[in-house]
Amino acid sequence: MSSEPAQAPASDQGVAYQIRLKGHLSAQWAVRFGGLSIALEDNGDTLLTSPVIDQAALHGLLRTIRDLGLPLVSVNPVEPGPSVK
Repeated sequence: MSSEPAQAPASDQGVAYQIRLKGHLSAQWAVRFGGLSIALEDNGDTLLTSPVIDQAALHGLLRTIRDLGLPLVSVNPVEPGPSVK
C-alpha cells in the first residue's frame, strides 16, 4: 500500500459525467443546468452530459436535480470527447 496521496485527474476541465433521468426534459432545461448537453433517449430517459470541474460541482448538479424532483436513474463518468460540451 502506497503512502502517496491519490492524484487528481490531469485534465483542467475535470471529468465528464452522464446523468440519466427518467422521462424526457425539454431543451429549456439546459439553461437551468448551466448549458450542458441534453439527449432524449428512445427508451424515454433523458441523458445529461457535461464536464464537471470537481466533486463539489457534481454534488451541486445532483442537488439541483433532487430539488427539482427529477427522477435520477444513474450517474456515470465518461471519457470527454467531441460530443461533450
